[in-house]
Amino acid sequence: MHFRFGQTVITVNIPDRTALLAAVRARLLAGQGFALATINLDHIVKLDRDPSFRQVYGAQDMVVADGNPVVWLSYLAGDPVSLVPGSDVVIPLIQVAADTGRKIALVGATTGALQRAADCLTSIVPGAQIAMCEAPPMGFDPEGDLAVRILTEIAAQGIGLCLIALGAPKQERFAAMGRRIAPGTGFASIGAGLDFLAGTQRRAPVWVRKLALEWLWRALSDPKRLFPRYAACIAVLPARVTEALRQRQSG
Repeated sequence: MHFRFGQTVITVNIPDRTALLAAVRARLLAGQGFALATINLDHIVKLDRDPSFRQVYGAQDMVVADGNPVVWLSYLAGDPVSLVPGSDVVIPLIQVAADTGRKIALVGATTGALQRAADCLTSIVPGAQIAMCEAPPMGFDPEGDLAVRILTEIAAQGIGLCLIALGAPKQERFAAMGRRIAPGTGFASIGAGLDFLAGTQRRAPVWVRKLALEWLWRALSDPKRLFPRYAACIAVLPARVTEALRQRQSG
């Protein structure tokens, strides 16, 4: 499944969670870095509007479907992929890092949230080596001097896996920088995944997620901020449905 933005094509190249964890395990065992992005409709809106974000997204090594609309579009295109929300793979990714003996860094959220998330992860995954927790300040530039210092420290400490919870597009920009400065580190952009673990944000109940209504649950929890975002997401769907049907027809 792929999405076209002008001359840039973004491909969902990891079809499901099993394939993702296998690819991450292979990279960590080989000491090879990667950047993982989790595409959803909000990302597609941003990619439509921002050519520089397209360039950053094109630098991601792995892309999974983080949102039911992306999964539905993949079926329309005749190239189905499974839903792999970033929040759902936090613990599995930590488990892979522990199994392969690689150190872990957490970047994003707040200092308190990171500490609670780290405590939660080490209790769930015995052997997890969380060596760094960095909570950048408000206004953090993911391509600025502080980002360079954090990434340089990640490289110096031999971090194998870095979970980034900065939100799009900051986390993807930080990951793309990381691929240059810390090429042996795997960077996974996981949005609010650490805040959910820390309890600083509440995720939709499981039954809501099973009905594919997490977006509505979130919108109702913060309508002033999220209704405009979801309206923009809905607005891009017709063109993306047409694109998916063209992919099916072209084979």
